[in-house]
Amino acid sequence: MSQSTLQRLFKFYLKSPPATTVESKEHVHLLIDGTYFENGLCLILYYDYDIQYVQLFRQTNQEKFREIKEDLFNLKKLGTQVYSVTCDGHKSIMKAVAKAFPNAILQRCVVHVKRQIKNYLGAKPQLIQARALLYYSKQITRINSQEQAAKWLIDVYDWYSLNEAFINQKSINEITGRSWYTHKHLHQATTHLINAIPNLFSYLNDEQIPKSTNQIEGYFAHLKEKLIPMILTKQTQKHTSNSEKQ
Repeated sequence: MSQSTLQRLFKFYLKSPPATTVESKEHVHLLIDGTYFENGLCLILYYDYDIQYVQLFRQTNQEKFREIKEDLFNLKKLGTQVYSVTCDGHKSIMKAVAKAFPNAILQRCVVHVKRQIKNYLGAKPQLIQARALLYYSKQITRINSQEQAAKWLIDVYDWYSLNEAFINQKSINEITGRSWYTHKHLHQATTHLINAIPNLFSYLNDEQIPKSTNQIEGYFAHLKEKLIPMILTKQTQKHTSNSEKQ
């Protein structure tokens, strides 16, 4: 086609883009999560838990507050009424939800919290305090009642009260004056858990609220299983082609 024909066609297409629609609009339980690919691509999904449907997705390079907020407001413009949001606790997601859907109930993914604490502490930590925290973190996914949650919170509170000074202990470089947490990974894991607690047991007040993003994790796993072999095949073909040219 000639350049003028292409310009005319693109002008026509850009003036009449397809309408974006959503499948479910009322009382939506939304799962939000992002995953990263080897080429730097970040894919963020807005997944409707009840109908198991991706309402919206974004391709980007990072989970950014501005973009997530834009996506959520676009869902809102389409008439979506978000009742709850389950996510991994990423600051950008939490902040964006508060802006777009201030009345939505937030639920921290219990699996993410448990996994992140294990990442900080390792599977077999040496410190007694770290082993105790790892034990409490493993219980999170097994809590199914308000009574269990109350007991767990009391146990964690008692543990923290007993070990607070040790957890927040700092070392100081006498020459530079620079300081750091002596037990860095223990402090990181503890802080992560404390920050998660306010939104950790929302699902106990409403059984319809999903307590994890496992559904979306399965979606990501399936996606990567299909996409990564395709990407590797294309890279191999490109490398072979370049080698033949040389």
